[in-house]
Amino acid sequence: MIDIRRFGLSISAADGEARTGVLRTQRGDVPTPAFMPVGTRAAVKAVDPDEVRTSGASMVLANTYHLMLRPGEELVRRAGGVGRFMGWDGPVLTDSGGYQVYSLGERVRITDEGVVFSSHIDGARVSVTPERVVEIQAALGSTVAMVLDECPSGTAAPEDVARAVRRTTEWARRSLRARRNEGQALFAIIQGGVDPALRLTHLGELAPLGFDGYALGGLSVGEPVPAMYGVVAAVAPCLPADKPRYLMGVGTPDDILEAVSHGIDLFDCVLPTRNARNGQAFVRGGRVNIKQARYAEDPSPLDPSCACPCCRRFERRYLRHLYQSGEILAARLLTVHNLTHYGTLMAKAREAIRARRFAAFKKEWTSPSQDLL
Repeated sequence: MIDIRRFGLSISAADGEARTGVLRTQRGDVPTPAFMPVGTRAAVKAVDPDEVRTSGASMVLANTYHLMLRPGEELVRRAGGVGRFMGWDGPVLTDSGGYQVYSLGERVRITDEGVVFSSHIDGARVSVTPERVVEIQAALGSTVAMVLDECPSGTAAPEDVARAVRRTTEWARRSLRARRNEGQALFAIIQGGVDPALRLTHLGELAPLGFDGYALGGLSVGEPVPAMYGVVAAVAPCLPADKPRYLMGVGTPDDILEAVSHGIDLFDCVLPTRNARNGQAFVRGGRVNIKQARYAEDPSPLDPSCACPCCRRFERRYLRHLYQSGEILAARLLTVHNLTHYGTLMAKAREAIRARRFAAFKKEWTSPSQDLL
């Protein structure tokens, strides 16, 4: 069992609101700010755990909704927990499935009691409550569990957002009462759409409950980017300073650096792996769409500033050939590169905060490159 007494965040340096430190867990230490690659079904798509670790990641994310449906939490428990099951020896955070519930659309019914939905696998009727979600994550044996929340869309009506806040608060209280695995950290989720005042009100309801960490959820779900940035700027610095601050499902390198500048510690997003499978690589100052014809004769590495195995060994023209030919190796190499790009971004952000030059670093990293798009 994880020793929750070993869990905690220590901040070693700050530059404005940006901060760096270490999240200590029984499964290993996580330098912060940190990006968690997404392993939805207990696998980071196209790469193995050693490649994930080499990219610079110390912690990964898996999803409660998907693992509950397949292979089932009891099988994962018998296998020794999600980390052992997937061959990952570091900390694992399991999302509660609130976003997946939001994405089910018409296949879901949400009430104050919980959620009823039709499985995307076989159409079977599935019912979950906040208590059940805590129970499932205890069986999965993750280092960090998330409470069940209601995630409204970025264009939801104010009354729907207010209802989601009310439900999420009550579900958070029920999650705490249902907690049985004292060795597992439990994070609360702040909702409130793009209304900073409502977000701060929700934080005021959840902060006194004493969760082990606090997340901003319900962002990057259709709202304008400036509105998302406004919420992060207003709310992130008000999250408990002695607890990990997590921005869920966000985002691009620019998004991440903006959020780091306001004190966020943890991030996850499918973009580096999903974009890789679609032929898009993140590079300093932008992105390269390797499928474009102009790379057909290009002997350059994908990103000359990158030290990943893909950039050290292979040329753009070869990567384009792999992608155009439908070779699995294209997805593998581009995923390794994108994860390394994110890992390098976080490492350099930590260095810049310690050197008290984060604002300059942020501007340098996001400045457009001449050889992109």
